[in-house]
Amino acid sequence: MSRIDAKFAELRAAGRKAFVAYVMAGDPDYATSLEIVRGLPGAGVDIIELGMPFTDPMADGPTIQLAGQRALAGGQTLAKTLDMARALRETDQTTPIVMMGYYNPIYSRGVDRFLAEAQEAGIDGLIVVDLPPEEDAELCLPAQAAGLNFIRLATPTTDDRRLPRVMQNTSGFVYYVSITGITGAAAAQSAEVAPEVARIKAATDLPVIVGFGITTPEAARDIASVADGAVVGSAIVKMIGEGRSTAEVLGFVASLAEGAHAA
Repeated sequence: MSRIDAKFAELRAAGRKAFVAYVMAGDPDYATSLEIVRGLPGAGVDIIELGMPFTDPMADGPTIQLAGQRALAGGQTLAKTLDMARALRETDQTTPIVMMGYYNPIYSRGVDRFLAEAQEAGIDGLIVVDLPPEEDAELCLPAQAAGLNFIRLATPTTDDRRLPRVMQNTSGFVYYVSITGITGAAAAQSAEVAPEVARIKAATDLPVIVGFGITTPEAARDIASVADGAVVGSAIVKMIGEGRSTAEVLGFVASLAEGAHAA
């Protein structure tokens, strides 16, 4: 059982929904980013999504694009992102860490090398948004063989013909993208999300977590109420980009977590 599986089992036993937080590794700098990441579990975060900065993040809106640019300008690399996970594991052996990003940095590092390093660093899962199921042999299958969950995205345009292919080889949880478009572009609506989550659940036994377009504790509660949990990224990253203190950022994260956990 992976840390992700164990976390969802723990949440189910407690009758709680999951709160997942995304931050860009190295934004605005390594030290501040690590301080924030280390504070996330104490703020109520059940699963940490650690963004891998990349120069061409096609699924992301301006907020996360700028975060990636800040991180890269500050010298963040894939190796340093793995170092950040190692640093968190020095004090936290239970909170799942999912690396989220794009395939190019992993490909450039070498799949076998990256997977060995990720496993050693304490990474539990991967979300690689630009690798479709047709390319499972590239990374998905090797990642699962190495003991990492490979988490797939489903979207409003994933129809009933496509859905079984998307679910194939997916593990950990399914990430449902609540809107059509980029991150931070629109607000998620629970009335629209609910039937889509039900449709996905009919095709898999995995938990379904909803992200994109969730910016407030109320929205986190509403979305989590129709799914197994909620993901917030852009709203947190926006605060970091505004230069807010770590305490302010973690206070906001705590309010989001309370919203999701209240569902």
